[in-house]
Amino acid sequence: MDHKDLPLLLLDNSSMMSVLNEGVYKCHNLSLEEATQILETYDEEHILRCFSDQTLETVIYDYLGAEKRNFEYKRIRNMRPGQDALVFKLYVTRSETQPVIQADDGVEAKKIQNVYVYCQYLSRIS
Repeated sequence: MDHKDLPLLLLDNSSMMSVLNEGVYKCHNLSLEEATQILETYDEEHILRCFSDQTLETVIYDYLGAEKRNFEYKRIRNMRPGQDALVFKLYVTRSETQPVIQADDGVEAKKIQNVYVYCQYLSRIS
């Protein structure tokens, strides 16, 4: 698919807020499978990664099952009309249970939080 004029943006919680400066947008939730399918319709050179969080990259490749690619990083201040973005939002909650586990080297580790991710599809209409 040719998306040269308007690359797909990959956003996180904070970068999403920075691109919503002006314009009319439409946003809807996606399943993880839908997010993967959208990501796979774009060639690597037509996707811009607008976040630097390694945790999100782990989510994209390990949990969504997307092919590992090296997307160019670019800070974006405004989406252009007709441009689309995949938004990966992390949702962190305190752990209700806090089990202690023994690591291989005998060190104890305690669970302190749960991390969830959900995806949204964002389009700038005008």
